[in-house]
Amino acid sequence: MAINILIVDDSGVMRSMIIKTLRMTGVPLGDIHQAGNGREGLDVLGEQWIDLAIVDINMPVMNGEEMIDRMQQDPEMKGIPVIVVSTEGSKARIERLEHKGAVFIHKPFTAEVVRDTINSILGLGENDES
Repeated sequence: MAINILIVDDSGVMRSMIIKTLRMTGVPLGDIHQAGNGREGLDVLGEQWIDLAIVDINMPVMNGEEMIDRMQQDPEMKGIPVIVVSTEGSKARIERLEHKGAVFIHKPFTAEVVRDTINSILGLGENDES
């Protein structure tokens, strides 16, 4: 099963790095969509079939937390898993995002962490998790 992914980050360089990392994970990739902020991300979610969203927190126009809030309010988007990839250091904010159902990965990250997180969220394959 190929996974359609949306990457939402205001940095084009970071979006490219995430795409490169995704290609190194061995996760079966379908279409990879990109957005530069939460508003654009919501537009893509409204137009495309997305299996997983990878979202930054600190972005202009609409930040990642507000995007997640809007997704939770929309019956069509509510069930889409979200991975937050950020340098965020606020434990309270990270806990708040996790309470909203997001899984948090700190930047910088490795392909293994991304792979294991995606496999865990989407229930793909059996990893050596003890």
